Amino acid sequence: MPPQPLTIEYRFRLQDSSEELFTIRLDPQTLESLPGQNSTPLPEWTALSFAQCASCPLVAASSPHCPAAANLAPIVQHGEKLISIDLVDLQVTTAERTTIQKTTAQRALCSLMGLVIATSGCPHTAFFKPMARFHLPLASEEETIFRATATYLMAQYFVKNAGGEADFNLEKLTDLYRTMQEVNLAMAKRVRSTSKTDSSINAIALLDMYAKALPYMIKQSLEELRYLFEPFLQAVAASGKSSSP
Repeated sequence: MPPQPLTIEYRFRLQDSSEELFTIRLDPQTLESLPGQNSTPLPEWTALSFAQCASCPLVAASSPHCPAAANLAPIVQHGEKLISIDLVDLQVTTAERTTIQKTTAQRALCSLMGLVIATSGCPHTAFFKPMARFHLPLASEEETIFRATATYLMAQYFVKNAGGEADFNLEKLTDLYRTMQEVNLAMAKRVRSTSKTDSSINAIALLDMYAKALPYMIKQSLEELRYLFEPFLQAVAASGKSSSP
């Protein structure tokens, strides 16, 4: 029997007691979103040539639609019911746990959109797939820095084992986030062309804020996280001294 898709549900409970449910199904091997049952034609703003990223390697002949935009289209459509500052009761359900939190519509949509873009099949977002596999809804700035750095360093371990040159100094991690700024800017242009409310636009703005801040904050903030590892570092130092001749 083939492995079952990984399913992540985002349920928005609005103040009028209505609900919006978004179900993300991921291929367990590629970690890309599986096609939904929606047969509605994709809107024009999802066309690859519409505000295409300058560094996008895709061509319209083989990829007529931007993968990220195509996957975001249903969310943007349903997000029209929301204003950024609306409070929602967000429930995120994965196979491992359920997370429930009251938050603003823009923060909830930001968390959902980040997951969808990472798993959309956009060539620029491959690095973020492992983070999507172990999705953390509404992650804080500190949590995002920890997860992004840990994911990158684990990737470098596999790069080295495959015979490549590992980047344990995180030099290229900032490049990945600068590329995401380009993706977010293009996505904001697409959404702005169609959205009548601000919730989806501001959600993408939040994503872009993280992408802009992280390259400058990663190395600075890592030193602030050193205290978490201090007991281990002290044990390593003590072990090294005890084994010295």
